[in-house]
Amino acid sequence: MKDPYQVLGVSKTASAEDIKRAYRKLAKELHPDLNPGNTKSADRFGEVSQAYDLLSDADKRKRFDAGEIDAKGQETAPRGGFYRAYTDAGPRGKYHSQGFGDGISPDDIFADLFGGGRARRGTVRQKGADVSYSVKVGFLEAALGAKKRIQLADGKTLDVNIPAGSETGQTLRLKGQGMPGVGGAIAGDAYVELNVEEHPYFTRQGRDIYLDLPITLGEAVSGGSVSVPTIHGKLSVRIPAGSNSGKVLRLKGKGIADRKSGSAGDHYVKLKIQLPDTLDEELRSFVEDWSKAHPYDPRIKAGLG
Repeated sequence: MKDPYQVLGVSKTASAEDIKRAYRKLAKELHPDLNPGNTKSADRFGEVSQAYDLLSDADKRKRFDAGEIDAKGQETAPRGGFYRAYTDAGPRGKYHSQGFGDGISPDDIFADLFGGGRARRGTVRQKGADVSYSVKVGFLEAALGAKKRIQLADGKTLDVNIPAGSETGQTLRLKGQGMPGVGGAIAGDAYVELNVEEHPYFTRQGRDIYLDLPITLGEAVSGGSVSVPTIHGKLSVRIPAGSNSGKVLRLKGKGIADRKSGSAGDHYVKLKIQLPDTLDEELRSFVEDWSKAHPYDPRIKAGLG
């Protein structure tokens, strides 16, 4: 074990305040939460903590300076078959900390540095820090559920289960997958925020799925079966004869399943009549002749006439 004065970078005549100040500075630089995966920093942090534990105790420091104990606080030689107690022990052997002389203990420093972390007899116990991730999820992956592989802060990869029906902004908690704890304390948690990507033609409201479906003029007039994409695959759907643009067909139970009840939302298909990109003369002539023979104003029915 190195000389505790050298470890903290102070002289043997340093005051208690100088020692506290040096320790505080090194602890902030070397704490494992601030240096994830850096074993050298973690080892150095352990040395600094042990050195501070010894020098922060006025009696231990005095005995170390006198050569009675070593840098680890161990007796260097027995006296009369017994080791001299270096704490002010009462009748039942309870430890009474000598402290710094100004009432400052390692607990005070770690409460200040790490929000209540504890240091006792050279061992720091601090729960590992939580970490946050953001992951992009495809529309269908979020709707149906999937596994996504993410890379953790320590370089490891982890397969995360994306629950069916997940939405943007939803956060998944991965217990114990955060930064490792200090001094045997538990690891922190990882929080994964989902960012669901848009779909080229599906939209979603709750557990229901919506789709605008182009149909031909002939399908609108005469009806017929067409292939309709859903989140579960393509389905054959019957278009009623005489369908107008805006007509909505409901495909019951073809939406997103509820994780708890198992029941599913619906899939709504909104029809949109799509004329050919190039309108030939035959169709134009037919429509003009038909319109003259069958005049009607759809805006009157809609209350816009």
